[in-house]
Amino acid sequence: MVDLQKLVRLLNSDLDGNKTVLYELMKVKGVGLMFSNAILTMLKIPKKTKLGDLSKEQLLKIEDAINHPKKLNLPSWLFNRRKDFETGEDTHLSSTQLFIANQEDIKQMKKTKTYKGVRHIFGLPVRGQKTRSNFRKNKGKGKLGVSLAGKKPTAPKEGKEGK
Repeated sequence: MVDLQKLVRLLNSDLDGNKTVLYELMKVKGVGLMFSNAILTMLKIPKKTKLGDLSKEQLLKIEDAINHPKKLNLPSWLFNRRKDFETGEDTHLSSTQLFIANQEDIKQMKKTKTYKGVRHIFGLPVRGQKTRSNFRKNKGKGKLGVSLAGKKPTAPKEGKEGK
């Protein structure tokens, strides 16, 4: 058994070595609970082992499995990028690749002026949330509604008296 590492670096993420592998893998961007569970099952790594107890070979296998899940014959419904816009393939992205792909998708939606793209352009919620009370931004003079507390009463104008 290898000495327990307190900090494990995996796919540009710092993970706590004192916690279980199953839940620590979820801290890697692009890896969820189901994907983490599937990888550990296919690699035959016990889910309750501490992340710091894993050997370097096991960590490399996990990293390779996250980057190339097709090698493990995982079902495509586990992937986070199914039917890619450009290639049409099912892939799984993680860390910075996922961030870049997301930004490219938003740019494409803005360019084609889809409904979601227009909502992104104006900074409004994209997924159907109500906008009456949430998502208010300080636009203009910093006022969200009518406030009478700071206004001074105006005096009546002189010089025009009715005859």
